[in-house]
Amino acid sequence: MREFATRLDTLVRARYPLIYLVSWEETRVSQILRELAGRHGKQLVTWSSVRGLRRDSGPRTAPPLEPVTSALDALAAIGKLTEPSLVVLDDFHHELGEPVVVRALRELGQQLKSSYTTVIVLSPVLKIPVELEKDITVLDVPLPDYADLLELLRQIALVVRQQGHTIDLSKPDIERLVRAAQGLTLGEAENAFARAIAIDERLDANDIQLVLEEKRQVIRKGGLLEYFAADDQAKVGGLDQLKQWLHRRTRAFSDEARQFGLPEPRGLLLLGVQGCGKSLTAKAIAQEWSLPLLRLDMGRIFGSLMGSSEENIRRAIRMAEGVAPVVLWIDEIEKGLSGSKSSGETDGGTGARVFGALLTWMQEKTAPVFVVATANNIADLPPELLRKGRFDEIFFVDLPSFVERMEIWSIHLRRRERSAEAFDLGRLADLSDGFSGAEIEQAIVSGLYQAFDERSELSQAHLESALTETRPLSVTMQEDIARLRDWARTRARPAS
Repeated sequence: MREFATRLDTLVRARYPLIYLVSWEETRVSQILRELAGRHGKQLVTWSSVRGLRRDSGPRTAPPLEPVTSALDALAAIGKLTEPSLVVLDDFHHELGEPVVVRALRELGQQLKSSYTTVIVLSPVLKIPVELEKDITVLDVPLPDYADLLELLRQIALVVRQQGHTIDLSKPDIERLVRAAQGLTLGEAENAFARAIAIDERLDANDIQLVLEEKRQVIRKGGLLEYFAADDQAKVGGLDQLKQWLHRRTRAFSDEARQFGLPEPRGLLLLGVQGCGKSLTAKAIAQEWSLPLLRLDMGRIFGSLMGSSEENIRRAIRMAEGVAPVVLWIDEIEKGLSGSKSSGETDGGTGARVFGALLTWMQEKTAPVFVVATANNIADLPPELLRKGRFDEIFFVDLPSFVERMEIWSIHLRRRERSAEAFDLGRLADLSDGFSGAEIEQAIVSGLYQAFDERSELSQAHLESALTETRPLSVTMQEDIARLRDWARTRARPAS
């Protein structure tokens, strides 16, 4: 937030006439602008389509403002201001759909270049007509950082104690609670803390899950990212080299790692055969590192309106950075980006622009967002994605070996509350040669259905019967898997 305030202060001192701030937090931004106006001896004027034009701070001797609610009339009144001013136009992106309003704002911007007044458009979304692109400067208002949320929690704790409620938080609990609230606005965090207190009239470590649930709801409402809670069942069989690589980076997001001189890990690209645990690995990474897991669905990024896709990818990135440190899972990334080369002919270049925005962010990002991208078909991957610097490492996930298949059988049997020792895992691993982990799991499910129909307990015979009835992917797609292995032999690191 300090960096944002400094940049905004510089723009105001440089007498930039038009600034566009992207934020949901009108109250918080208004406080920042009020302090900025006071520091520069300016009056703060706000406009909304409901309340019209009004003065929020400034000299009492200044002439009264016209309470106009029309956007055109408001711009005309702003041009007549004689006092140095910061003028905030709330939700003005709706008005920018009118050509006459766009023209009036352009002319006002030219007029204000010789004055000490700055007009600020405040909106939760970025919608700039092409006519204004060269006249307006855009700043993203960052979500509250750790210090902001810690101060909010401190203020709430003071009020709660005065009301006779209980605060039972150790220093580590406070840190975990504040980390859980990262990614929320101040209003959302305040609501989450208040809800936690209202349930049992106390605030303690048990309320961390409530705050995480509030975050999950916020991300769900955004519609672009999906929040996954920690999953104790996210166990992956095999992939020893990948697990070792990840284990060495377990504490990579800590302050201790920064002091040691280590950069934060950037991410992984997992290529391989379908059903061999790539998606499950993303969940296991978040579980192992005790980080939130967000899934980015590229299909949700592409909207029907002009410019909406580019805005969607920016919103998704801002949301992921607001929750950081976090694991961002992009499943089957090749399906979302495969059309980027021909997008100029098929969609006016939207796919290419979205792809470019994603690649630039992956290369330049400074927030601790660990990207886990999975792909099944390397032929559809744009070559730019494989360039060094996008990911820390590219791993190839092949069909499981004999030992790995034994481990996978054991994991799935235990998950269904069956004793792995009651089965001949060696025999099952031998019979399931060429099976993926997902196919082994489905063999167990099929055996369970058979046993349930016979009103008997699951047995070795049921599982062997299920295996004989299954044609694995390694048989039906033998040529494709061979090509995938040939490609990965010199271009990727084996996960096993």
